[in-house]
Amino acid sequence: MRLLVTGGAGFIGSNFVHQAVGRAGHTVTVVDKLTYAANRESLADLPEDRVRFVEADICDRHLVDLLVAECDAVVHFAAESHNDNSIDDPEVFVTTNVVGTFCLLELVRRYHKRFHHISTDEVYGDLELDSPIRFTPQTPYKPSSPYSASKAASDMLVRAWTRTYGLKATISNCSNNYGPRQHVEKFIPRQITNILDGQRPRLYGTGLNTRDWIHVDDHNSAVLAILQRGRVGETYLVGADGELTNRQVIEMILVEMGRSPDEYDLVRDRPGHDLRYAIDASKTRNELGWVPAYPDFSVGLRATIDWYRQNESWWRPQKAATETKYRANGQ
Repeated sequence: MRLLVTGGAGFIGSNFVHQAVGRAGHTVTVVDKLTYAANRESLADLPEDRVRFVEADICDRHLVDLLVAECDAVVHFAAESHNDNSIDDPEVFVTTNVVGTFCLLELVRRYHKRFHHISTDEVYGDLELDSPIRFTPQTPYKPSSPYSASKAASDMLVRAWTRTYGLKATISNCSNNYGPRQHVEKFIPRQITNILDGQRPRLYGTGLNTRDWIHVDDHNSAVLAILQRGRVGETYLVGADGELTNRQVIEMILVEMGRSPDEYDLVRDRPGHDLRYAIDASKTRNELGWVPAYPDFSVGLRATIDWYRQNESWWRPQKAATETKYRANGQ
């Protein structure tokens, strides 16, 4: 297939491009605005005859029109995604995540292309810490941050365009990703790189907030399965049964990196910090035959730590500015 991958220089998108080209044999055009969270170096080792890069904003409908016209399918990763940033400046989240998705939907409608929309479990709000409930495709939306609200809005646009205009579209809502090529503003790479720099990791609140972790390669293998075998109009949840508290994760990182598990500091909590996310991915597993390659979080975490140890030149340019911003907010 000829894929147009939006946000393909970002964390999940760039890892998807590696997998789509290397494992699945697709040809990919990447369109990316190259905001601070994107990195051209994430695509540096891919074959030039199979991967084309176009620097553009997905809201630039004239330019993106040409790219949609020549592809077989659009895989839409492009999004502003950092919760802290959405609290400080929500406007860019609405522009990219809502207006940008609208622009793509109109182009896909014009050219009758296959469309897959990448979303998040955060659109469902949060769950009680001691609840047995997990998110399913039928869970009502209850976003609690500007970021998750903007993603919820984009999901609703995809569903409306699919029903009204007959788009060949699917949606996937995934749990928290970790793995190589993730910006150091995010929880796991921030802790890893702090330790590599001889600094103490920092943990919001009490550290009992729970996330359902999945390795980025497992997320992307699910996306490929949805592209190949997913039913048009359906929503697929992607998770690897990786529920852990933030405190457990930070302690695992410390131990894995040869430090005492209590060598971290607590900082003031994020406003509106969701308590718990948990994904029921049984539909994706049963209908598509998808299974994660990293069912053991500790194995994926170890591989992630090794990647950041071996690729300082990739993350180092981001680090100082990221820590300056966090510390200005007391975090």
